[in-house]
Amino acid sequence: MKMIVGGQWVDRKETIDVLNPYDGSVVDTVPRGTAADIDEAITLAVEGYQINRHLPAHERIAILKRTAAIMQDRFEELAVTIASEGSKTIREARKEVGRAINTITISAEEARRIDGETIPFDSAEGSENRVGYYYRFPIGVIGAITPFNDPLNLVAHKLGPAIAGGNAVVCKPATVTPLSALKLGECLLEAGLPGKILSIVTGHGHEIGDALVEDSRIRMISFTGGVEAGERIVRHAGLKKIGMELGSNSPVIVMADCDLDQAVESCVSGAFWAVGQNCIGVQRIYIERSVYDTFRDKFVARTKQYKVGRQLDEDTDMGPMITETEAKRVIEWVEEARSQGAELLTGGTREGSLVQPTVMEKMPEGAKLDCQEVFGPVVSLYPVDSLDEAVEKANAVDYGLLGAIFTSRLDNAFYAIEAMDVGGMIVNDSTDYRVDLMPFGGVKKSGLGREGIKFSLMEMTEPKMVCFNLPRRG
Repeated sequence: MKMIVGGQWVDRKETIDVLNPYDGSVVDTVPRGTAADIDEAITLAVEGYQINRHLPAHERIAILKRTAAIMQDRFEELAVTIASEGSKTIREARKEVGRAINTITISAEEARRIDGETIPFDSAEGSENRVGYYYRFPIGVIGAITPFNDPLNLVAHKLGPAIAGGNAVVCKPATVTPLSALKLGECLLEAGLPGKILSIVTGHGHEIGDALVEDSRIRMISFTGGVEAGERIVRHAGLKKIGMELGSNSPVIVMADCDLDQAVESCVSGAFWAVGQNCIGVQRIYIERSVYDTFRDKFVARTKQYKVGRQLDEDTDMGPMITETEAKRVIEWVEEARSQGAELLTGGTREGSLVQPTVMEKMPEGAKLDCQEVFGPVVSLYPVDSLDEAVEKANAVDYGLLGAIFTSRLDNAFYAIEAMDVGGMIVNDSTDYRVDLMPFGGVKKSGLGREGIKFSLMEMTEPKMVCFNLPRRG
């Protein structure tokens, strides 16, 4: 498949194989883009910005709505692409396509709500004859860098708001999962998006990422990925806006008064969705001691029911990790924790890129699985004696994206809501719950700013203040 530079499909002699992570078979090839391709894409995007900023809002809305309709027509093709190049099962992939269609649809809806308000200048003494307002304007060219774990919907979360807000965008999708992004670009162009507004450049991050980040014509970097890459971007970006979602080590609290069966089912799904390669996936569960044994036994029993295998098989519950290298890393973390005293309840093995869903207990404080983001199908269980203890331990990491609590008591829920050091709290669902219109982001090393279409639009536009000094009459 070719890449998109200023709306044109472009090929290159050097290519990158896109591999199915289950068996290593070649799904397709894409061009190996260079810094020169990024430079050309940005040059065209500068022109594209001038086109999009002057498009009436109703035209942007119509383009995005047509895009969503085209995606709906190509629903199964998009799902198969996600499952073929990535880790998601075909059932998980279909849900991602549905979410991506929703993301583009909401972007169209929010394009009509980019408004401002009047300013009471006369509230300041000496400004009695001044009136005015502010409105929002697009900031220019957006540089979007997206990860492999949601190869369609996270691209939609960058492109949809950027286009709705009147910007141009240059996207660098994950090297291992570029096809879904290119197919979304194809849908946008088919829907009538003026070509220069959009580029999707494929290639290796170390070859084209810096060129995108460092270019002064890029006015904002919107990045989803790891902390180390995020810190590198901050060091190299220069004077531009930055929005980042950098992952987590998501904590869930289970109180004795909750519906344990609901908590088990929700947390198992939250831990092993997309093979745990999920920034809001459940990684640590703090269970009130009086129900710890019951919860643990139910959780392990439900985990053992998971079928792990080829992601395109309809009955597969959990597919492969994105690479065998990543699968090896996860098992290394498990073995390291076991050497420090952690106990394995189930899983802990792999075959190629397939890692069995893994549950552990007695996790020592400071182990990687305890305080870092595993980004794999591993969850740790911890008994606690009180909600205070659970909150204290939940907060004792450098991440803070989403947290969750299962409880039937409002006082427990509201205490956790206030005390948890996270960007969002989920009550009686796992941390894996998300709808695409909610503000999404975290604190500490989990990121900067918020996504969610309305909130991304605020990041991708700026307020312009207007003041009239009216002549006095009489």
